[in-house]
Amino acid sequence: MISDKLIPEWYVLHTKSRFENVVSEGLQKKSIEVFLPKITVPSQRKDRRKMIRVPLFPGYVFVKSDLHPNHHLDIVKTVGAVKLVGDTQGPIPVPHDTVQSLRIMVASDQPIATGSHFTKGDQVLVVNGPFAGVIGTFDHYRGLDRIVVYIEALGQFASVEVNAEDVERLPAVHA
Repeated sequence: MISDKLIPEWYVLHTKSRFENVVSEGLQKKSIEVFLPKITVPSQRKDRRKMIRVPLFPGYVFVKSDLHPNHHLDIVKTVGAVKLVGDTQGPIPVPHDTVQSLRIMVASDQPIATGSHFTKGDQVLVVNGPFAGVIGTFDHYRGLDRIVVYIEALGQFASVEVNAEDVERLPAVHA
């Protein structure tokens, strides 16, 4: 007989762009365990020389849940929440050891290198900078943190070069 007891596990919750803190606070108010790993980086603004705390994984928070239907609904109905990351079978749990390792990493004062790896042809959205809102197709990396994105219009292509940190991969749409 299968146990009726649901075991709480860690899951990744995708959030709206720049809503990580809002989602984290909203889940905490609902007494749901949440982990938003943050790192300290220099501000990107030219007029400031300041260190700021930013999410390690922009657009994502970790949430611990047994995914009871009511609990699941509480999570996804949080302001700024998009969906739990998973596949066609449902949300995929993150190993407890992974979350513990991330906690240790962000607790240290050592620099942490991050980034997402784009593949040629990925649909992307520019979320920051002068091209914010542009949807295009990733083409290639140009230097350490610059990427080239092609935008199709009128059957022709135009390209822009943007900072990799200002771009998010759009979810694949399956027809």
